[in-house]
Amino acid sequence: MCYIISGNIIDVLYLGKGDMLDKFFDLLRRHRFLFEELVKRDFKRKYKRTVLGMGWSILAPLLTLFVMKTVFSQFFGRAMSHYTIYLFCGSLVFSYYKEATSSGMGSLLFNAAIFTKINVPKYIFLLSRNVSSLINFGLTFCVFILFCALDKIDFSLHFLLLIYPIFWLLIFNIGIGFILSALYVFFRDIQYLYDVFTMLLMYMSAIFYSTSAFSPAARKLFLLNPVYTYISYFREVVLNNSVPSLTLHLFCAFYAVAALAVGAAFYKKFNKIFLYYV
Repeated sequence: MCYIISGNIIDVLYLGKGDMLDKFFDLLRRHRFLFEELVKRDFKRKYKRTVLGMGWSILAPLLTLFVMKTVFSQFFGRAMSHYTIYLFCGSLVFSYYKEATSSGMGSLLFNAAIFTKINVPKYIFLLSRNVSSLINFGLTFCVFILFCALDKIDFSLHFLLLIYPIFWLLIFNIGIGFILSALYVFFRDIQYLYDVFTMLLMYMSAIFYSTSAFSPAARKLFLLNPVYTYISYFREVVLNNSVPSLTLHLFCAFYAVAALAVGAAFYKKFNKIFLYYV
């Protein structure tokens, strides 16, 4: 059973993978112009009336990295080699997750003027936000690679494995975006609660500290945090120059698929009544 989002409803269709993908990409092709314009608008709106413009995509994470390194290096980085890259891995992944999900939260409400007048797939607004966030992530990722070179990280073919967590993190962000954008239509308080949640999540994702100080049982509990699994995958490839364990591979895929399935279910359940609340 596969969820397909189409028009104003999400139909549950019994389709093979090929039919499902054909249906999805056909919808994107039909609304390609709108999708491209939404991506451009979202990207331009983020840097509207700023002096540096797109430069903030690079400068903002670097400033965050500088602050975290200044504050935490004396407490956690003394006995850790390549601590700057260790921090950058965590900050890079978490910032991408936070930006994609936070911006995706308002994708329905802020585009109500469009889908209340014309019949378009509502998921297209969330996807445009995620593409914009992915572009920002790509710009920061280029800086990350530069920092790895400056810190004399050994580059190898293992770096190609980073495509795996990036892909599943994109899917995970879309799934969480489905859930948040649906809830935000009905409960405006969700934006404030989510700010608190992301702050808690940041401290639970081992961004600036190592989990090696915890017991083996406690380290396993960290895997219950989806963001931590994607961060761990990055660190295994970049810092240890190794192929991550099968467990990490499975967790990355599982969290993404589960989030997307739950998100699609949210849209299916509330899709018909969105118009009454926007």
